[in-house]
Amino acid sequence: MNSSTDPQLVVFIHPTAVVHPGSRIGAGSVVGPYCVIGENVVLGERCRLHSHVVVDGHTVLGCDNEIFPFASIGLKSQDLKWAGGITRTEIGEGNTFREYVTIHSATGDGDVTRVGSHNHVLAYCHIAHNVVLGNHVIMSNVATLAGHVCVEDYAVIGGLAAVHQFCKIGRMSIIGGCSKVVQDVPPFMLADGNPARTRTLNKVGLDRNAVTEEAQTALKHAYKILFREKLAISNALVRIEQTVNLLPEVLHLLAFVRASERGIGK
Repeated sequence: MNSSTDPQLVVFIHPTAVVHPGSRIGAGSVVGPYCVIGENVVLGERCRLHSHVVVDGHTVLGCDNEIFPFASIGLKSQDLKWAGGITRTEIGEGNTFREYVTIHSATGDGDVTRVGSHNHVLAYCHIAHNVVLGNHVIMSNVATLAGHVCVEDYAVIGGLAAVHQFCKIGRMSIIGGCSKVVQDVPPFMLADGNPARTRTLNKVGLDRNAVTEEAQTALKHAYKILFREKLAISNALVRIEQTVNLLPEVLHLLAFVRASERGIGK
């Protein structure tokens, strides 16, 4: 334990925890019973590791992260292409990682698995190598992200949903529970099914995130053109540009669809 008497600066390490002397533990952090912290770990201020948590590899966590029992963060990728080198895991601030969450380091030398801030990752979720997870994302129990998946801010991934490698999940989208996602999920939309298809606008998510009625109306119009009028994607995008109010949300949707490499689930 840190010798300081200021409770904001005290670092508490339980006697049963194994913390490498080369690691750096931020002020005000708590490392609970039977946790293991590796040599190249940097733990930000006021982090709390409840018990039986393993953080290893070249891993950096920002401040105010809370990690529940049996979570494992920063260990070697499961990718069979791993060939050694230094791979990293970088995590922002204010995240919650519940029981048995696994976050793996990247695969290639110098690569990074990156998790943003203020995410809520529930029990048994998996974040694989080279994933980029944004901010304010919710992953419900047993949601799984394969390698190289990119998740934009404020997305919600339902319980037991599985996302295929290299897919992109758009901003403020929601994926229904038990879905099999094999193509990109456009921003602001609701996707569901096996395989997942875009079903409708994510009205609840848009309301919760204070998206204006004007923007919601424009997005609804864009949704109908993309998914209801049976147009080729390229033609649908042109139609949207010609007929829909090009607010920032609509422009983001257009850019996302144009950049999609796996296609969007229609």
